Formats: sequence, structure tokens, C-alpha cells
Amino acid sequence: MSTSATKQESGEKLNERATYAPPVDIFENKDEILILADVPGVTTEGLAIHLDRDQLTIDARRVETGDDAFDYRRVFVVPRGIEADKIVASLNNGVLRLSLPKPAPMKPRQIAVRAG
Repeated sequence: MSTSATKQESGEKLNERATYAPPVDIFENKDEILILADVPGVTTEGLAIHLDRDQLTIDARRVETGDDAFDYRRVFVVPRGIEADKIVASLNNGVLRLSLPKPAPMKPRQIAVRAG
């Protein structure tokens, strides 16, 4: 029996690390939804952010390795109409900042009232 067959039969799992939801702050104003996520130990190369319809997913892989290593994953439902190509993401000192601009139909507007 080969070594690879033995590993498959024993159910050895490779590259599995614990995953935690990072703490976040979410703010909304008339122009955008702003998400701030604490992801210490993550570099830009370890970040993957995806928007699929109304689901925003953040996957962040920490640099550290070993028994205590873990990653981050968080999934949000966002309003329909957020355009993926207009999302701006930045990472600074372990804080991920995501700006999701609202499309024009989602922005609040003042409705004029006419007399008579």
C-alpha cells in the first residue's frame, strides 16, 4: 500500500484551520454603507472579498502558522443594487475598511410638496 493511499484512508485533513467571525462596526449614511472589520495578522494578499448578488463575503487568512493559527470569515446580506466594481477596500493596521456606495435609487431624497 502506498503512503498516499494510507493518508486518504486515515482521513488526514490538510490546511484546515479554525475560522472565526471578526468583530465589525457597520455605519450607514446617505451615500454609503461602511464596514470596519478587525482582522489583525492579515495582509492584503491574505484577503478575499466577494459580492454575489446580495451576499458580501470576507475571507481573511492570518499570516501566523502552527497549532494556534486561525482565519477570519464573515458573511453579510447587503441591499440589492450595490455595485461590486464601485466597492472600495483598504487594510490599515489590522482594520479592513469596506465602502459600499449606494446606487442612486437607494439614496434618500427629499420629496417636494406642492400646495393646492
